[in-house]
Amino acid sequence: MNEITSTRSNPFVDPSVHVWHAEVPIYLFLGGLVAGLMVLAGLWRLRAPRESSRALALLPWMVPVLLTVGMLFLWLDLENRWNAYRFYLTMQPTSPMSWGSWILLAVYPVSVFVAWVSMPEATRTAIVERAPLGGALLSRLETWALARERTLAWMSIVLGAALGVYTGVLLGTMAARPLWNSAILGPLFLASGLSSAAAFLLLHRITDAERTTIGRLDMGLILVEGLLLVLWLVALRSGGGSSRAAAGLLLGGPYTAAFWTLVVVMGLATPVLAEWIEARHGLRPGRVPAVLVLLGGFALRWIVVYAGQESAILAQTALR
Repeated sequence: MNEITSTRSNPFVDPSVHVWHAEVPIYLFLGGLVAGLMVLAGLWRLRAPRESSRALALLPWMVPVLLTVGMLFLWLDLENRWNAYRFYLTMQPTSPMSWGSWILLAVYPVSVFVAWVSMPEATRTAIVERAPLGGALLSRLETWALARERTLAWMSIVLGAALGVYTGVLLGTMAARPLWNSAILGPLFLASGLSSAAAFLLLHRITDAERTTIGRLDMGLILVEGLLLVLWLVALRSGGGSSRAAAGLLLGGPYTAAFWTLVVVMGLATPVLAEWIEARHGLRPGRVPAVLVLLGGFALRWIVVYAGQESAILAQTALR
């Protein structure tokens, strides 16, 4: 008698199912970018709290906008979209998704306050004076925020780092997906988010001094990201049968060409080489390496999400 199973280990069902689609890697990329922008905004605020800076004025306002777009994609991926509010009816300390929900909620007010105090004083004064309603309230909030400028900067750094790590930890805790089940994914996604944020700034009109500083910072972050990527692959290859099979998806399997071309060569090797040449010869950092970094950061999350879902099938095969 043949037994018919209806669980996820059914080979006639699981191989054809991708639970997460394009919305998730888009959200993970934007979430990592926002995390990097928050960390850089906080560090820049601590470094030059009263210095007029295009980068400092530009950074914080990007955070709520990009985060809103990312949250929209995440919401579109939900099966029961109108039940999303239930995330905020409880707190599950052992759930990365619960932590992530509350971190995302905390990011909005902190990013707005940091953005507000980063604006030129004349601009803030003009907004308060022209506010048809709530001008007095805006004035009191401005006074409160300016008195806690360094505290807000540190909160931006801590929340940004937590958000960046969360996007990797969310995947890393899923033991049923061997490609994801790694503690290195959190730091890897954080480093990638910081590098993407630096590259994102290089695409905008900032001063030459800021461009040089951010370009060198981006070069260092790319090297850290590359090191973490190597450690992640080595850890997978050193694991059990399912982990080695999952690593095979990127090292000889169907995702090999995309991974090595889009992530390693285009997103890491080419930009770091270009930025090293620029730094060595005193050249002004260009926009092409920055675009490649952003494309590589997105490709990393896209490949990790899709290959990770296929690794569940390999894990079941390895256990038979």
